[in-house]
Order: sequence, then structure tokens, then C-alpha cells
Amino acid sequence: MKHPVTEAQPDKYTVFYEKKDELSASQYKGPAKDSSHFLDKPLSAPYDTYSMQLHGATVSLSLRKKTMATIQWRPDINTLTVPQSYRVRFVPRNTANIQDIAADIARQYPNVSTTDILNILRAEDEVIMARLLDGEQVDKGECCSWSLSFSGRLDSPDDMLPSLDDNLNVKIQVAQPFLDTIRRGALLERLPMNEKLPMISQVEETLLKLPNVLAASGVVMINGANLLFDPEGGSGGCVIEGTRSGSIIQTRFPVISNNSIMLMPEIPEQDNPWNNEYRISVSTHYSEHGTLCSSIYDRFLRTPLTVHDLGQADPPETGILTGSADTPYVSVIGGGLTDNETLRIQAIHDAQRDMLLFSLLNMHEGDRIGGLVVVGVNGEYTLPGFTNSAVHSLDIRVDDYAALKAMIRHDYNGRLVDVLEVRM
Repeated sequence: MKHPVTEAQPDKYTVFYEKKDELSASQYKGPAKDSSHFLDKPLSAPYDTYSMQLHGATVSLSLRKKTMATIQWRPDINTLTVPQSYRVRFVPRNTANIQDIAADIARQYPNVSTTDILNILRAEDEVIMARLLDGEQVDKGECCSWSLSFSGRLDSPDDMLPSLDDNLNVKIQVAQPFLDTIRRGALLERLPMNEKLPMISQVEETLLKLPNVLAASGVVMINGANLLFDPEGGSGGCVIEGTRSGSIIQTRFPVISNNSIMLMPEIPEQDNPWNNEYRISVSTHYSEHGTLCSSIYDRFLRTPLTVHDLGQADPPETGILTGSADTPYVSVIGGGLTDNETLRIQAIHDAQRDMLLFSLLNMHEGDRIGGLVVVGVNGEYTLPGFTNSAVHSLDIRVDDYAALKAMIRHDYNGRLVDVLEVRM
């Protein structure tokens, strides 16, 4: 059934009444003009109680003036579509917590205390969890239902299940009658789009042709929308900031336009050589006296790391694949090579096995890759080189597997890559 968009209606009164000689409660709902004949005095508050005769019985009326508030929404730019389109975004007026819900119920049922209602609401949560843990589904009829689901995948029917942290989920499904009622009663209000803001959609190192990489001798292309600013006129700027330390306002811009910025980056030095993780932001004024508007790119940028004296008898260790930590999560401790080479090392989180997969890559996305090495604990591992690579092996030591896995899962969408300049 199609539910059309409806306009706001005049205020209504919801009248709750309970017969004093009966335990059950009934409810009357109607617009103000239909329920006003019940009253011998005007409403004095959003909620008020009246005693009167109704159908020969003495009843207590609890009246609530219901303001027909609208459901607010605004159009937002969808950065994932070409040509550009817009998403319809719900804008909540408020977030009601469990105390708010209990207070609403207490106003409808004044003979029940708010404390008792809170206890019942919390007890309901506990009962639902207990039922789910007993392997049951929970169905509240015309409201919603709870059930369990698994998101893991097995390569064979005899495989072990992945970790429950990545596998077991609770699914809550709204019943169709509940959804239909919401749709029938929805009154929508369109809000204007957000204040104009700069938006960074992509950052690429143009010489290496790699996304989310910063190279001191390279050129970075920043793509997006509403990026135009005048660095000399003071209307905005671009900042590169280390996640551990250091920040530099950028000054070298071969090109600045509304949709792209070409930048020769000045990269701040951080406390430790393995702290090669950075944020980039753009800010601008859209009018002479307008507010400064800023946008931070939602992905981390990483600088290449140099591995010295590889192949020597006792090469120095090089920290890699780390964020802002005091000590490196992973270190290069040795390897074999026939010549200097710039390559990449990646660590991917395998959600099925809840382990990390390490490998060496060449400098072109989707091209040559070395053999995968499964890493599940701290320790030393040897990564084989890829076809035609001067580096035929790289020895690494994982010192903080738990922190590394958490960073890859939460900050890097399951894949972390470092560029390594390997030197003999």
C-alpha cells in the first residue's frame, strides 16, 4: 500500500479515561472539536486530569494535547554516484531515552509509578536477551521481532566458525502493521541543505598513482566539491597533521579549483619514524564575512618508509604498519634482495578466520602480489617476494598483533598498506 506524504493537521487532543469500577482501561482518540464537549473548563497544561460522568459511569480523564510535530528531513549530496545525486536524510529532533519513555507511559497510566515502569522496561530487555541466548526468536506481534543471524562464511562444511565478535549478530525487524501505522501518520517537513561545506572525496599521489599516499617529493591530487579557497587572501587553507605529532599549513598549490586541489605536500615530522600516518583537511570562507567551513578527509594518509641495509649481516630494524603508537606494531628485521626496490606490504583482516593475511605487492594496484602469509599471533614471519621482484623475501616481526588487528579493522576498513623503499 502506498502512503502519500501528508501535510500537518490542526492540534488534537488524546483523551485517556479509566472507569473507576473496572480494572481495564479504554482509550478515546479524537480531534479537539470532538472531545471538547467532555470538558467543563479549558485545558490548563499539556497533561491534565478531570472527573466526569461518561455513559453513566464515573471516569477519570487524563487529557494530553498532542502537537502534530513533523518528521524533518533534508537532501544531502551522495558522493558515491555519477552523475551527482542526493540522499534523503532523516534529521531527528531529539533522542528519547528509557527515562523519557517511562515518563510517557506514566502519564498514560498515572496509577503506575515511573520507577515500576522503568523496572518493567529493563526486565523486558533481560527477558528478550535470555530468550535469544536460549536459541529462540522473540516476536512482539504487531511491534517488532528479534532473531539471531550469522555473517561468517565457511570454505567447507567442516571449517571452524569465525570469532563470534565478527560473526554473531542480533537482527531486529519491525512488523509491517507498525511500519504502516508510522507511514500513515507521518507528517514530513523539508529542511534546507546543510550549510555549504568543502568535501574531500579522494586523495591520490599522482607520481606513484596510489590512493591515500603522501610523498615529500611528489604531488597530491585532492578531489571533491566546494574546495576553492585563496591561500594568499586568507580565505581558507589546507593542513596536513600527523596523528601523533606535527602539523603544517600547506603553501604549495599548482592548482586550486572548486572540485580539485593539486598540492606539493610539506609533511610534518612525527616523534618516531614508524609514525607515518596523517590527516588532511581543507577550510574555506564562502563569503567575505562568512563562517570558516572545514572538512577533514575520512581516510588516513601514509608516507613511504625506508628500509636500510637489507641483506646485510645485522640490518637495523624498521617499524612499519603502525599508527600513532609509542612502539611499532610490526618491524622489518631482515630479508633477501638483489637490488634496491620500492614495493608495498599489505595486511588484510580475514573476517572468516579472524586472522591477518600479509603479502608483498608491487607499486601498481591489482598487479603482482607475493604469497599470502597467515598471521594470528605475535612472532617472526617470512614474506615471499612477487614475480620479477628484486626483493625475494622479507622477514618481519609482529610485536603487537592485537593492536594491529584492531587498527586494521576499525581505522582501515580491513586493509592496511605501507610503501617501503627497500635499500641494500
